[in-house]
Amino acid sequence: MLLFTPGPTPVPQNVRNAMSDATMHHRTPEFEAIFAQTRKHLFKLFNTDEVVMIASSGTGAMESAVINLCHNTLLNVNSGKFGERFGKIALAHNLKSVEIKNEWNTPVSVDAIIEAVKADSNIDAIAVQISESAGGLRHPVEEIAKAVKEINPNIMIIADGITAVGVEKIDVTNIDCLIAGSQKALMLPPGLAILGLSNNGIEKIGTGKGYYLNLASEIKKQKQNTTAYTAATTLIIGLLEVLETIEADGGIDELYTRTAIRAEAVNSALQAIGLHIYPESPAKSMTTIDDEKASEIRKVLKEDFKVNVAGGQDHLKGKIFRINQMGLIPNYEMAWVVNSVELALDKLDVRTYDGTANKVFNEITFKLSTDK
Repeated sequence: MLLFTPGPTPVPQNVRNAMSDATMHHRTPEFEAIFAQTRKHLFKLFNTDEVVMIASSGTGAMESAVINLCHNTLLNVNSGKFGERFGKIALAHNLKSVEIKNEWNTPVSVDAIIEAVKADSNIDAIAVQISESAGGLRHPVEEIAKAVKEINPNIMIIADGITAVGVEKIDVTNIDCLIAGSQKALMLPPGLAILGLSNNGIEKIGTGKGYYLNLASEIKKQKQNTTAYTAATTLIIGLLEVLETIEADGGIDELYTRTAIRAEAVNSALQAIGLHIYPESPAKSMTTIDDEKASEIRKVLKEDFKVNVAGGQDHLKGKIFRINQMGLIPNYEMAWVVNSVELALDKLDVRTYDGTANKVFNEITFKLSTDK
């Protein structure tokens, strides 16, 4: 079965091998050396002033960011399940919440953010997804961050990059917290979250809030190449293997280039056979198709062609399907996926198969790969 859901993503064999070695104690010089090397790679990946790893899902990192960086009112962008989650986290911690809500295919406008900030002087943090995976949407986070900082540089910008870090280069100039999760472009099992922090963010954190999710405690310890509490040793060992694999395979910029080419090729291939891209501003992390036969297409893909893609949630259940673009994906696997989609349409009497999807995918992949 080919796993093409936008998280969890497949874990490469060499990474599984690295994580299968004997269990290592986290309070040892041997593990501290691994931790230090992993941090070195993460600073290069995030390009932030500090990086922190915590043993949790991405939601744990979202909660940690909110409670440590928002002390009054959080403005969150809700264009999907994960943007909605930021607002729920704020309310769970008795913080005030202001929400901008759009349909799941619609990116938030910079003007809407500016208007909200000017209307409420209590807003001291903004939380927004770079890539909202509920619908495969890309928000203009860098533009939002720049505009907000020009109004009030003390407002913290929390950017959920869980399906963006490792997918595309992110301008962190005006971002105070960039969040990543292990089971997405970092190609690991779930359970490890990473936060990249600005110096302004660290100053706002101060002594920190919370107990386990207190970022001040973790910053202090992780600068010493250890953790405040038990480290996710196996996942960190795997993360180092992932980051070293990316480096050996041409580096992170090469991975960004390949991901962008593949995403464009898949989008064009599926549009060429009459399918429609759902979000107005598609993220590079996944291809999202809205179609009345979405559930039937997914079923045929899984049962007949051994391809597992994701469906939709809530009001989009049965109306969309999502194909992962994150990680080290061989072009021959993605060619099989787009070809299978076209074959599925034939099986469902939607469109007679003629090989168009595979032809378009291969033409674009070859042309852009040789032109770069």
